[in-house]
Amino acid sequence: MATTEQYESAAEFDIPYANRTLALFALLAASVMYIEMMLTPSLPRIASDYGVTSAQVSLILSLYTVFGTAVNPLVGKLGDLYGKKRILTYVLVLYVIMVASTSFAPNFPYLLASRTLQGVGLAIFPLAFSIAREEFPREMVPRAQGLISAMFGAGAAVGLPVGAYIANSFGWQANYHIGLVLVMVLTVLIIASVKESRYKNPGAQMDYVGAVLLGASLASIVLGLSEGSNWGWGSPAVLGLMLGGLALLFGLVPLETRMAEPILNLRLLSIRNVLVSNAAGFMTSLGMFLAFQSVIYKLELPAPAGFGYDILSAGLFMMPFAITMVVIAFPVGILISKVGTKPFLFVGGIIGAVGFAMMSTASTPAELTQGLIIASAGLGMSMVSLQNLLVLSVQPREMGLTTSMSTVFRNMGSSMGAPIAGSLISTYTTWTLFGYYNRLPMFYSLPSNVAFQYSFYIAVLAFCVISLFTLLAREVIGKHAQAQAI
Repeated sequence: MATTEQYESAAEFDIPYANRTLALFALLAASVMYIEMMLTPSLPRIASDYGVTSAQVSLILSLYTVFGTAVNPLVGKLGDLYGKKRILTYVLVLYVIMVASTSFAPNFPYLLASRTLQGVGLAIFPLAFSIAREEFPREMVPRAQGLISAMFGAGAAVGLPVGAYIANSFGWQANYHIGLVLVMVLTVLIIASVKESRYKNPGAQMDYVGAVLLGASLASIVLGLSEGSNWGWGSPAVLGLMLGGLALLFGLVPLETRMAEPILNLRLLSIRNVLVSNAAGFMTSLGMFLAFQSVIYKLELPAPAGFGYDILSAGLFMMPFAITMVVIAFPVGILISKVGTKPFLFVGGIIGAVGFAMMSTASTPAELTQGLIIASAGLGMSMVSLQNLLVLSVQPREMGLTTSMSTVFRNMGSSMGAPIAGSLISTYTTWTLFGYYNRLPMFYSLPSNVAFQYSFYIAVLAFCVISLFTLLAREVIGKHAQAQAI
C-alpha cells in the first residue's frame, strides 16, 4: 500500500488555488462558529421564554451534536466514495435550510427538532479539512489547520459579543437571519470555485445500521442526563435511558467488528495516533462544553448564585476566551512544523487543567476571567495539535473516514458535556431569601456553588487525561519525527 509521502511526492500542488480554497474554508469556519456561539449566551433566556429547565435547554446543544455524531461517518464515507466537494455541497445546502428553519421555531419541541437536524453542519469541517489536506504539501498542512482553527476562534470572538448584543436588542432569532446570509454566500462561492477532491475510494460501503445505533445510544444517554434532575436519578425512566444507551453503545462494538467498512473503524483505532487523537478529542470537547455552559449560567444567574449579567454583558465577558483562541491557534499551527505536535498537545492539556482549576475557585468575575483566558490558551493548543496529529498519521485516501470518525468522538464528548453541566446546575440547588410578602419570607431556588465547582473539576480531570494520552502518541512532524524515521 502506498504511503502518504508517496502520494504527496507524485502530486503537483497548485499553491495559489490551495490558498484561495483555504481562505473560503476559514471564512466558513468563522461563519458557522458565529451561528453556533451566538446562541450560547441566550440559553438562560431561551429556558425562561419556553418554560424549561437548565438541563432541558442543554438539549439544544447536545442533540445538535448527537445528530451530527451519527451522520458524520456516513458523510465522510460518502465523501470518499463520491468526492468530498460534491458531498460538501449537499451538506451545505441542507445546513442552510435548517438554519432558516431554526430561526422561526414557534415552540421548544420545534426548536429542538430543527436544531437537531442542523447538526448536519458538523459534517462540514471533516470534509473541508480533508480537501485542504489534499491541496497542501505535508510541511504546509499544520499552517492550514492552524488558520482554520484560528478562524473558529474568530467566529466565536465575533459571535459572543455581537450575537449577545443582537439577542439582547432584537432577540436571538435575529442572529440566525444574519448567519443565514453569510453561509448562503459562502456556499455559492464554494460550489463555484472549489475543485473536486483528489482521492476517492469507489469501493466504500455504507454502515447505516451502525449510524442508527450510534445515534440512538447517544440520544438515550443525553436525554437521561438532561432529565435526571426532573424525573429523579433513580427513576425507572432515567435508569432505562442511561442503561439502554450504554447497552446500545457497547453492543455496537461487536457489530462493527463484523462489518466490512464500519462506522467506527476499529482498524483505524489500532493506529496509535488515531486512538490517541480520538480519545483526547473526546476529553477536550467534554471538558470544554461542561465548563462553557457552567460559565454562562454563573454569569447570568442572580446573586448569590451568579453575577447577574444580562446577555450582552455575558457575551462581552466571554470575548477573552475567543480572542485567546485566535491568538494561540495560528502561531501554534506554524510552530508545529518545527517543534512537533506532542509538545503542544501535552502543554495544552496542562494549561487547560490549570485554567479550569482556577475557575473552580473563582469568587469574582475578574478571577473567573483569569481562569477562562488560561483555559482557552490550553484549549487552542490542544485543538490544533490534535487535528495535525490525526491528519498527518493516515493516508489521504482514508482522510474523509478518519476525520469523520474523529468528529464522532469529539461530538460524543460535547453532547455529554452540556447535559452533565445542566444536570449539575439543576440538581445541586439551595433556597435563597429574596424578600417578604405580608411579613412572610419568600424563597426561591438557585444553583449552589458546588454545582459549578463539580463541572470545573470534571473539566480539570479531562484535560489532565489529555496530557497523559499525549505520552502514548508518536511524533509525526518536526525534528523528533525525522529522528524516528532515521
